[in-house]
Amino acid sequence: MNFLKSLLVALILMAATENRVFSQSVNSSATTDSSKVITLKVKGITCAMDLKTISINVERLNGVSSCKAGKAGPTSSFEIKYNPTSVTETDIHFAIENTGGCEDPNEKPYKVKK
Repeated sequence: MNFLKSLLVALILMAATENRVFSQSVNSSATTDSSKVITLKVKGITCAMDLKTISINVERLNGVSSCKAGKAGPTSSFEIKYNPTSVTETDIHFAIENTGGCEDPNEKPYKVKK
């Protein structure tokens, strides 16, 4: 009988320890998410291919998780989700403004509105 009580106490202690470790790991992963979302307005876009090319170039940056483009127009918006510890807004601006145009890849027609 004493053996069963000891076994039961040991199982309860193990279960309590596992739950505590699990809850700590959940809390620590929740605090590591430091994503930031910005919306940038970009001039010089003439077609849907411009939007796609810029989005692809921005998403290639280490630390950028998404770049969603709005409609093509004289000024188009991009919603960018990124980790500021890995990439800066300046890096994102640079990637946009150094994307080649779809008609002439050597031309850099895009400008971020400040």
